[in-house]
Amino acid sequence: MDPKRSTARRPLVVGNWKMNGSLLANERLLADLRAFVDASLLAGVDVAVLPPYPYLAQVAAWLADAGLAWGAQDVAEQSAGAFTGEVAATMLRDLGCRWVTVGHSERRTLFGEDDARVAAKAARALDAGLGTIVCVGETLAEREAGLTEAVLARQVGALAGLASAAASTELVVAYEPVWAIGTGVSASPDQAQVAHAWIRARLADAGLAAGATRILYGGSVKPESAGPLFAMPDIDGGLIGGAALDAQAFAAICRHAQPV
Repeated sequence: MDPKRSTARRPLVVGNWKMNGSLLANERLLADLRAFVDASLLAGVDVAVLPPYPYLAQVAAWLADAGLAWGAQDVAEQSAGAFTGEVAATMLRDLGCRWVTVGHSERRTLFGEDDARVAAKAARALDAGLGTIVCVGETLAEREAGLTEAVLARQVGALAGLASAAASTELVVAYEPVWAIGTGVSASPDQAQVAHAWIRARLADAGLAAGATRILYGGSVKPESAGPLFAMPDIDGGLIGGAALDAQAFAAICRHAQPV
């Protein structure tokens, strides 16, 4: 019999819209989300969407009574002050955000965010009471060089100082192999499970509640690949990119996360 995911960890599926959307396009997507992500699905899976900053109020208005949560794709490492263009964690809470991501591979790669800055952002978000999704993962060059475990150990190890904050506000880790993001190539279920199990062990090393921490998979997840991925014992759901812009596909992915 295949091992099953712990029933102590409720599945979570999060849709990252990235820098996509408009008021009109969002209305259509949000209306479809309300239709496809129904009460029967939400009974077994936590579902959230992460729009660009300008659309947070619009998403809040559409989803406030729908059972779906929402959040932001990034957050400032400062609490307030002369930091033009930044958005504080407390501001996100004011807008009703439940979640925020930090350390997405695009932030690390395109904007030069290192492990220390990612950990600082996570600490600020946790302190503000936001559920915080910390993204980790290796590049193709790192995987081919046999460095996957070393990279994950470094990235997760940087979170060691978050143990006290994470005890009162939820910390989630998302494993997103950089070589699978936006490429159409997803890690195999076995590849993803090995990485997730390694991350869970490193969370324990960092003094975090490894057994209770939800670890999501992200990287070209589609309805047809979601089922085998989510069946792995250490994969607790997904951080979904492109497919999150299609409400029917996103709902199908969420259904694959439902406990059997």
